[in-house]
Parts: sequence; C-alpha cells; structure tokens
Amino acid sequence: MNMTQFLTGIDHIQIAAPPHSEEQAREFYGNLLGMKEIPKPENLQARGGCWFQCGVQEVHIGVQADFTPAKKAHPGFTVHALEQLKSRLETAGYVISEEPPIAGRARFFTHDPFGNRIEFLEFN
Repeated sequence: MNMTQFLTGIDHIQIAAPPHSEEQAREFYGNLLGMKEIPKPENLQARGGCWFQCGVQEVHIGVQADFTPAKKAHPGFTVHALEQLKSRLETAGYVISEEPPIAGRARFFTHDPFGNRIEFLEFN
C-alpha cells in the first residue's frame, strides 16, 4: 500500500525562533503579513511561541533554545497582491531577493526577523 494514501493535507507548519521573540513574531507574522493570532492550547503555552491562522492552515512559531535560522528550508506562502506585499516588506526594512521564476507564478524571498527564509508566491 502506498503511504501517501493516508495523507489528506497539511495542518500546520512550525517555524523556529529564539527565546523571548514572541513580540517580534507578532509584529512580522501578525501585523506585517496580516495573519490572525490564534490561542495556543493551554497545555503548550508554557513553552513560549505563538500560533497564527494562514488560510485553513496554521503557522506555529516555536521557541528553540539553541536556535539557528533556516537558510534553505522555508515555507512558501501564497498571496494576492504580491507587489504590494513586496513594497510593504521593503518599507518595513526587509530585504527582498528575487529568484528565477517558476512557470505560472511570480515569487520573491525575504527573511523573517529571526533570519528564517520565507517565500511568497502569486499564481498568474
């Protein structure tokens, strides 16, 4: 039996961040990108971090004591108004990097406040 028959989708992605970085995460993922913060389950709150809603999936920002940013691995977020988002990020001081295009979608990369690589894509 092919194991992929059991998979139905992605519930969440986890992005690591350094200790005591929740406010920076809220500013970037919440205020700048517009994701709605959702409550963490009570039994997980003592671990730190914060969770956000992204479409029907969730983005979990998890605190990692020995944090090292992800420079290659990255989430790819689909967006509308890609150019407006790019301007918003540049205005906020984030560096944008262009990569070779992928057929049918425009894209760019940046890094979150913790140095994790993040991709944004818009299908055309």
